[in-house]
Amino acid sequence: MPNMLSQQLKRNGIWIFVSLLCYGLFAYDLERTNFYRLLLLYTGLFVSFLSLVFLNKNNTKLLIILSFAFRAVLLFSIPNLSDDFFRFIWDGRLIFEGLNPYLYLPESEPNLVADGQQLYEGMGAMNGSHYTCYPPLNQFAFLMPALFFSKQFFASTITMRLILIAADVGVLYFGKKLLDLLKLPNYTLFLYLLNPFIILELTGNLHFEGLMLFLLAVALYYLFTNRWKLSAVFFSLSVSVKLIPLLFLPLFLKKLGLKKSVSYFTIVALLNLLYFAPFFSFSLLENFMSSIHLYFQNFEFNASFYYIIREIGYAIKGYNIIHSVGSVTPFLVFFAVLALSYFRKNNSFETLLSSMLFSIVIYYSLASVVHPWYIALPLFLSVFTGYRFPLVWSFFIMLSYAAYQEATYQENLYLVAIEYSVVYAVFIYEIMVGSIGYVQVKKSLA
Repeated sequence: MPNMLSQQLKRNGIWIFVSLLCYGLFAYDLERTNFYRLLLLYTGLFVSFLSLVFLNKNNTKLLIILSFAFRAVLLFSIPNLSDDFFRFIWDGRLIFEGLNPYLYLPESEPNLVADGQQLYEGMGAMNGSHYTCYPPLNQFAFLMPALFFSKQFFASTITMRLILIAADVGVLYFGKKLLDLLKLPNYTLFLYLLNPFIILELTGNLHFEGLMLFLLAVALYYLFTNRWKLSAVFFSLSVSVKLIPLLFLPLFLKKLGLKKSVSYFTIVALLNLLYFAPFFSFSLLENFMSSIHLYFQNFEFNASFYYIIREIGYAIKGYNIIHSVGSVTPFLVFFAVLALSYFRKNNSFETLLSSMLFSIVIYYSLASVVHPWYIALPLFLSVFTGYRFPLVWSFFIMLSYAAYQEATYQENLYLVAIEYSVVYAVFIYEIMVGSIGYVQVKKSLA
């Protein structure tokens, strides 16, 4: 055993060392404005991650240890790529004070909670000027730090990080079960779990896509093992963390059939109404939807086709047509998902998962906002499909942080163009050559 451990360390030592060093520097000695250092450290992490995964395909025990050891390096860090966590703490402390987070604006009444003014300044005027858009289960996760540390900022970030690490344990458990059902090799799960993008954006920067994906993994496992009622319960919980899984519901029609689908959708809808019940107010729906509306029709970041449409709008109309595009985009995405639901044979697990992947890619292709952490969902789905363009995307998405180099936010559209040119090129290649037949992909992964 000692000899085997020595051999493993010898083979992987350089990559483990580089990873630990880069994670430490990234978490404790990096400012978001220092884009070139960020890119250098991330490149080192990404190369090390790929080396570790492909050198240890048959050593999942080591990959598990490394996945959580690297997360542990970030445990005591303060998120440095996103300020959303200030809003999370503010919402959680509102609930702790017996107040409804859907009814209060940080900019109007910051001092309703402990350290409210500092939290408002941390989240920024843009984040603090609109009502919260986070569903109830996500709010419950925000409450957890306040229950134990109602006035300790640092301890609050650690508590949220532990919740997300626990969710990753769940992803590991149910992700492996899904891979076994699909007869795919277990090492592919670490293209998600060991990926520095996931470790930095979710564990490091406290984005709750990790919790959503854990619950979605459970829902898919129970769906694939014909326990559809239990699946609907966990799917509803996933939606109650982030609304985005609602996009996938039409794709379940062929798998479940019409009668079961209606029951499945009804369970999801009724349970989510139940989750919102403790926050019920006549202003809740208006405030919640105003934030969703704001997202679709006011914000722009790291978009792809939307930026092309915007430039056409400038040429024809002479002004930014985001309001018009934002009103149409949800309908385009909805009809695209319906088309995938009708024309593809989603009664098979493999096709259903790839349809889910295509749906989210269509949505992000048309969206006006694609924050880096959004890519966690397509990356997770790609583990079970054989498509690897989301893996490529998880590297190039970091180019979007060039927008924060200056005090005034300014995107570098050349870097945005590089990001999407590479990602779409790999996507098209995989559709036409690599992944057009799932059996071929399955064989290549074995």
